[in-house]
Amino acid sequence: MRDPQDALRITERALAHFKSKTTDQADGPMSMEVTAYYEPERYARELQRIFRELPVVVALSLELPESGSFRTTEIAGVPVLVTRDEAGLTRAFVNVCRHRGAPVCMKERGKADRFVCRYHAWTYGNDGRLMAMFGDSTFGEVDRNAFGLTELDCRERSGLIWAVLTPGLQIDFDAFLAGFGEELDTLELTNWHLHEQRDLDGPGWKVCWDGYLEAYHHNTLHANTVGKHTVGNLTVHDTWGPHQRITFARKNIAELVDKPRSEWADPAGYVRLIHSIFPNTSISGVLGDHCLVSQVFPGATPEATITRQTILVAKRPETEAELAATQAFSDMVRQAVVEEDYDMGLRIQRGLRSKGNQAFVFGRNEPGLQHYHRWVREFCAG
Repeated sequence: MRDPQDALRITERALAHFKSKTTDQADGPMSMEVTAYYEPERYARELQRIFRELPVVVALSLELPESGSFRTTEIAGVPVLVTRDEAGLTRAFVNVCRHRGAPVCMKERGKADRFVCRYHAWTYGNDGRLMAMFGDSTFGEVDRNAFGLTELDCRERSGLIWAVLTPGLQIDFDAFLAGFGEELDTLELTNWHLHEQRDLDGPGWKVCWDGYLEAYHHNTLHANTVGKHTVGNLTVHDTWGPHQRITFARKNIAELVDKPRSEWADPAGYVRLIHSIFPNTSISGVLGDHCLVSQVFPGATPEATITRQTILVAKRPETEAELAATQAFSDMVRQAVVEEDYDMGLRIQRGLRSKGNQAFVFGRNEPGLQHYHRWVREFCAG
């Protein structure tokens, strides 16, 4: 649970901007060449350096609620199997059989203590061990210890499960988080109820992700959805290494203008926090007891992505009113993303190669965008 004094400080900063019609700002505008959004060789380098060589959130802890739970996914061309073994530890493996490379698990999620490859029935435990080989007496001598599933460096922290998608590569995870783990702990993600999860097609990775990092477009593009609840072009910006906390003011912050601080019953109720985990996970407390987790996975080309949208609720909705409120939230964030952000993003994507722009410019009032793209360059340098 967030420290009340921290919540108070964040709200005070947002209120000061609301009163003065200002926002946190970068030192100056920043320019970036448009080719950064579609150039194939650059994209291939970014996939390798960022999505395959850095920790990436592959699942929420809520998706693996008990021993034996598993889920599969594919990120940057790597098929991944995430399990919770019998000891309760999360593990991540490349989801390919060590015999001939077929998937060992073809279901998206479930519970299993073993996985049987449908091609030749090699059998693996949820800890990755090769447990059995069909027809082993005729196959020939094989050291089963050497043919377990290929394991990936995997860490569970703050209700999230990270993996490094390059086999054998170990990352200093604490250095990567840069202290952001303590901030993520305040979200208490393991205490939420996972209500719904869906995958959405979207525009290219950077076009897509840019929309998660600023409120400059809220009054215009989101006037009928999230923009009804947040103050446009007002951002409180904090960073931890490549990661960011982006705070938007809710419209109700106007209530605090003439109210003494001693009468602020719930300071956190006047702001919306977005925790942006580099490179592709956004955790957004949009409305009260509802939260949206967005994971943007790059596609096979620079022009495509899949976004995994997870709807969390503070507690399982049971009454008619609770179910209606949760459905309304789910519908709103789907509309805001699919019909507004991604519709516009696809239009932007189609115009990138038109030569209408040689470069894009990020304003001082878009510090989240500037911070993100500088770190992309940093990780891809050399």
